[in-house]
Amino acid sequence: MTQSVLVPCSSCGALNRVPFEAEAGKAKCGKCSTVLKHTDAVHEVSGQTLAKVVLNSPVPVVVDFWAPWCGPCLGFAPTFKQFASAHRGKALFLKCDTEAHQDAGAKFGIRSIPTLIVFESEKEKARQSGALPYPHLEKWIGGLVQL
Repeated sequence: MTQSVLVPCSSCGALNRVPFEAEAGKAKCGKCSTVLKHTDAVHEVSGQTLAKVVLNSPVPVVVDFWAPWCGPCLGFAPTFKQFASAHRGKALFLKCDTEAHQDAGAKFGIRSIPTLIVFESEKEKARQSGALPYPHLEKWIGGLVQL
């Protein structure tokens, strides 16, 4: 069986299953034909897309709520990306800019950033505020999601 990854469309929010070996720039959304960034381990999403993904994802969704002016958020971003790359296909890793998408911050009750939320089966499973070093991130998510 070919391994694949779920990719949210940046235009319509639809989830697309794309084989790992698909060429960059060749995979397109099945709903709106937008070219997908399927080689990225972490996908930036809007609040509207995030809501769709949480409702429709068959795999756990790990979301990093952040803002571009936040020093700890910027410092944590490479750690989150490294972790997502190591566990690509086992969960869907997303980032949501709470400054650009204040509706998402309000909807999900984000009070401090960075905040990580793990969603599974349409429900919030756990939340963690503050930047985590890689070993702590791995232990925390590993205790929630089968990696």
